[in-house]
Formats: sequence, C-alpha cells, structure tokens
Amino acid sequence: MSSESSLFGHRWLPLLLVAPLMLLIVLFFYVPVFQAFYWSFFLEQPFGGGSEFVGLQNFRRVLTDPEFWAATGRTVVFMLTASSLAVIVPLMLAIAADRKIGLSYAARNILVWPKGIAGASIGVVFAFIFNPFVGLMAPLNTLFPGLWNPGIDGTDAFVTLVAAHVWSGIPFNFVILLAGLRSIPPTMYQAAAMDGAGPWRRIFDVQLPLIMPQLFLTFVLEFTESITSVFALIDTITGGGPGGSTSLLVYKIYVDGFRGFDLSGASTQTAILMVFVLLLAACQFVFLGRRLNYER
Repeated sequence: MSSESSLFGHRWLPLLLVAPLMLLIVLFFYVPVFQAFYWSFFLEQPFGGGSEFVGLQNFRRVLTDPEFWAATGRTVVFMLTASSLAVIVPLMLAIAADRKIGLSYAARNILVWPKGIAGASIGVVFAFIFNPFVGLMAPLNTLFPGLWNPGIDGTDAFVTLVAAHVWSGIPFNFVILLAGLRSIPPTMYQAAAMDGAGPWRRIFDVQLPLIMPQLFLTFVLEFTESITSVFALIDTITGGGPGGSTSLLVYKIYVDGFRGFDLSGASTQTAILMVFVLLLAACQFVFLGRRLNYER
C-alpha cells in the first residue's frame, strides 16, 4: 500500500476520535447558547403559557436593572483578581520546579491532582477549610472573635471564593507554564550567565519573555474560566451571599432563570455574557497577541 493510500485510509480517523466530544460540546454548549440568543427576543411564560416577540425590550429591561450592573461589577473584580492569581501562583511554582529536576517530577504529580476534582467538590472542601469555627481560621477567631466569618462578611466570602478558584486553576496552568520553561534552549541561560545575569535577571530577561505564548494562553483561558465556570464554587461555598456579595453574573442568571422563573431575562443576560466573553477574548488577541512576535 502506498503512502498516499495509507494516508487516505486513515484520513477520517482523527475526526472519528474527536466526534463524540464535539457532539457533546454542540449539544451542551452551542445549542443552549443559540437558544438563549433566540429567546432573548421573546417574552417567555414561566409555565409554558406561550411566548411573545418583544424585540429588544428584554435587553432594555436588563441593561437598566441596577442588580445586573452590580453583578457585572463583581464579576469584573473577580475576573481580574482570581485570573491574575491563578496565573501568577502556578508561574512561581513552575519556575521553582524548573530549577530542580527531582522537584519538578514530584510537583507535577502533586499539582495536577486538583484537575480531576469537580468544582462542586472543591467548593465543599474550601467551605470547610475556611469555616470560621472548624476551619483554618478557627484559631484566629478564638484569639480575635469575629475576625473571619464568610457567612456574614462579604469580603471574607469573596476571598474564599477567589482562593478556591485559584487552587482549582493551578494544575492546568502549571503544566502549560512548566512546558514553556522546559522549551527554552539551554544556550539562552548560558548566554545570560556569560553576561553576568543573576537569578532574578534570568527570570525577567530570559524566562518570562520566552514563555509569553504560554502566559498569553493561560491568561485567555483564565479570564474565560473566571467568568463562565465559577458557578459550582459559588453554589457550594456561598450560595451568592452574604447579601449578594458573591452573586456573580453567571450565578445571577441561574437564580433569575431557575428560581425567579424569569426565563426571558436569564436568556438575555446569557446573551450579553457571551458577547462580553467574545469581546474580551478578541481584545486579548488583538492587544496582547502583538507582543508575542519574537525569535528565539
């Protein structure tokens, strides 16, 4: 069999292997998103009583709702805080692991474990860890009563949510950044040593510039994750409280749609959220992508 016929014989194999995953993505992501865009132009009755086309009325109602903008503001603050820490922390771990081969093998095995844990399970664990009476903060609360209580303090609850998200994002980002560090040619370090560069200069002048593609990838993914995939953590740790201080936009959509039965409003907010995520990703590719052109 010739190489051409062999290649033709296996041409569809990669597509067949990814077909089940693509089918799941289409059914559970693209179809709901398109449905949300469609229903955002209708006034849907909560108990199946029919629908009425209202054009942009739902968008006008949502965009003039103070609670929507409050949730959007909390989402932006969470995105900037959690995504930044979720990249900086694994970056420091990757740099530390890259210096010692033995440490890196152990670190890779340990630090990737959280990737296999569901978000709801992570939320339950962190709710116990940061519990003011039985968690890590219990000794401090004994010395300083009322110092830490996520149940009544919105800032404490927000910090707990950020910590859980950062911890869950360490495995993937650590592997990506460590792979980028390992791809740097040894000659770059040798040239830096000949120029008298110390450890800190090697980090900022050699390592960070050469792993910009990996940093860019992790930032893009983290920004998206911090907006769209934090629902399980919110639901299990804080439930959006106290006083709505951790009710991000993705959680508000759930509350409005499945508890308040405002299906049209929830669909409209979903459409706005998806547009925001797409615009954010486009801005990152346009403005940050220009910095990735370099030669090794």
